Amino acid sequence: MDKTTAVPETLVDAVRYFTDPDVCLNFLADIRWPQGVRCPVCDGQEVTFLKNQRRWKCRKVHERRQFSVKAGTIFEDSPIGLEKWLPAVWMIVNDKNGISSYETARALGITQKSAWFMMHRIRLAMKRGGFDKMCGEVEVDETFMGGKARFMHAHKRAAKITGTGGKDKSAVMGLLERHGPDGHSRVRVKHVANTRRATLAPEVRMHVEPGANVYTDALKSYDGLSDAYAHAVIDHAEAYVRGAVHTNGLENFWSLLKRAIKGTYVSVEPFHLFRYLDEEAYRFNTRKAKDGARFVDTLRAVVGKRVTYKSLTGKAMLPATT
Repeated sequence: MDKTTAVPETLVDAVRYFTDPDVCLNFLADIRWPQGVRCPVCDGQEVTFLKNQRRWKCRKVHERRQFSVKAGTIFEDSPIGLEKWLPAVWMIVNDKNGISSYETARALGITQKSAWFMMHRIRLAMKRGGFDKMCGEVEVDETFMGGKARFMHAHKRAAKITGTGGKDKSAVMGLLERHGPDGHSRVRVKHVANTRRATLAPEVRMHVEPGANVYTDALKSYDGLSDAYAHAVIDHAEAYVRGAVHTNGLENFWSLLKRAIKGTYVSVEPFHLFRYLDEEAYRFNTRKAKDGARFVDTLRAVVGKRVTYKSLTGKAMLPATT
């Protein structure tokens, strides 16, 4: 991105700055192609800007010679303009407790259905992967996500609740590396099938470097990690902290996650839970960054990521109907 390109620092600045569609186009183009516009098909730089269409045309002969700044991004094929997309990105990456699709729809003047689709596409850009393993001191913990039985209507409670504890809830596993590469703790979270040893132990070995100090609670599923790690256990029936042995960092993250789920999103289907985990983990891991930097970082990750409405609603996995 060109150093001379202005980056809004507040939501008010962002809304004002992105009122002009041409400003939006140039802003996103500078982020996507900092060395000059390139054709997304052939990667060539011999392109011509078609001012009336606000698109580019590649001079080489091939399919899809004309392209917009949205091509190959989470914005592709969306009829909603960048003047609404960019403030939406700003809101979701910077609102600490998230923002609901209803609130987004009211703020942008679009339908709730469109806002819901937009938010999931932005969550895809917020997802971060990587092959680096956690090291040093790592906390490992699990929690359950789901509505409380006492708040459900009787017929829903009878249909969904068949046991006690976390039996009918979604299990989520988390790993927190204390004092990560930037000096601040970072987390990785995953929606897992259950909390059995065969599920949790491989996740620890996949994400944590051998020789690290691993701190867990007294769940038996973590037994057997001592062969590769300095494994210490804190039994919450006796204490919550014993020197450096605790999982309080992850407990803090769980409280932030559940505050967003229960307070903002209210009801999250297990099918979509991993997307909300990616959202909360991204905000937690970038909590020390400024709002403008977090916004630009997310926009840099929009290329090469695509999710369709059919896949979001599960229709893509159903047999075609006539």
